Amino acid sequence: MTQDLIGRRTAIAGVLGGIATTTVHPRLAWAADPIKIGCSMPQSGGLAANGKAALLTMQIWVEDVNARGGILGRPVQLVFYDDQSNPANVPRIYTKLLDVDKVDLVVTNGTNLTVPAMPVAMERGKVVMCMFSLAINEKFKYPRFFQTMPYGPDGKASISAGFFEVAMAMNPKPATVALVGADAEFSKNAVAGAREQAKKHGLKVVYDRTYPPPTVDFGPVIRGIATANPDLVYIGSYPLDTSGLIRAARELGFRPKLFGGGMVGTQSASLKGDLGEMLNDVVSYELYCPAVADRFPDVASLLKKYQPQAQANGVDAHGYYTPPFTYCTMEVLEQAVKGTGGVDQEKLANFIHASTFKTIVGDIKFGADGEWDHPRMLTVQFRGLKGQGMDQFTKPSAEVILHPAEFRTGELRYPMGGASQ
Repeated sequence: MTQDLIGRRTAIAGVLGGIATTTVHPRLAWAADPIKIGCSMPQSGGLAANGKAALLTMQIWVEDVNARGGILGRPVQLVFYDDQSNPANVPRIYTKLLDVDKVDLVVTNGTNLTVPAMPVAMERGKVVMCMFSLAINEKFKYPRFFQTMPYGPDGKASISAGFFEVAMAMNPKPATVALVGADAEFSKNAVAGAREQAKKHGLKVVYDRTYPPPTVDFGPVIRGIATANPDLVYIGSYPLDTSGLIRAARELGFRPKLFGGGMVGTQSASLKGDLGEMLNDVVSYELYCPAVADRFPDVASLLKKYQPQAQANGVDAHGYYTPPFTYCTMEVLEQAVKGTGGVDQEKLANFIHASTFKTIVGDIKFGADGEWDHPRMLTVQFRGLKGQGMDQFTKPSAEVILHPAEFRTGELRYPMGGASQ
């Protein structure tokens, strides 16, 4: 490895057109080959906001671990490619990572981008350490798959369970629900879980449709839902869709009793700042937010490193969503490699299944399916927002936690009011 690669980051230029390596601490002399961790990470396209935040966090972790002397006396090297948010690019990226770059460990990110990576990793018997992916292993049932998001053993249902439990506490109780999402892996999984929840709570589904992923005009979608006159609207969407659906609902004055659900993007600082007060009364999910900061104090030290770099590089400025759980993913890998004394995939998988991991987001124990052995998804409602701007979201009062009970900071406000409140 040439000296000019040590400790620096190389920009990605197109799929497989550029490789970035974050390797050793420049003040240390290494006596062993690096442990290579490979991933496909969206740096462009619709998922780039979360992908850039995740990559920056992984780079911070690499710097932290190498400054401590690496793992087992070996430096850590991150090898990554931009998948451009396109699932079709993913299989050849992981093929190159494993067969050409010879990475020791792989990390995947996002539901739609993990599904096409799974066959490549499974064929080679690799442990898959997965982030931000919903109900992947319900399909593959792969014993070396591990998911660090707090969905728990019933992923499809867990992302919607809080939404429906909160809704059923309304007086009078709601009777009808509309279900809508993109015709894509994550959205279909999220809506499938919501469908199960609707049946569980005896709700009548009066609208249940998907829209094509390239959709940009969501007015017709909202008009169709409004015609069905549901009490509740549950949405499974990715960031661009989330923004379009919320804007369309506000422009059309659509105000059901409850609106939201599995909406990716409401966790992103830039999208929050752009939508601003249009988010008032919207109910969505969270993994971490200022209202739980005192419960997970170690996250603050990460954000202290992350936020200045993020602002300087135009990445998600707050870092509440992606960074804490990205960093904990890397902590799990670090503890597993140390615990097994190497990168043998069978030993790693067995160790991860058997162990409880201490991370910045709390203790993590994996169940037989590779998901957390219990769910810990947060259901939140946006409140008190004025105009636009990101700074207002640093206040704990901007996101009231409704579920689960042990994290609750307020009660549901309904029906959905106007944007300006």
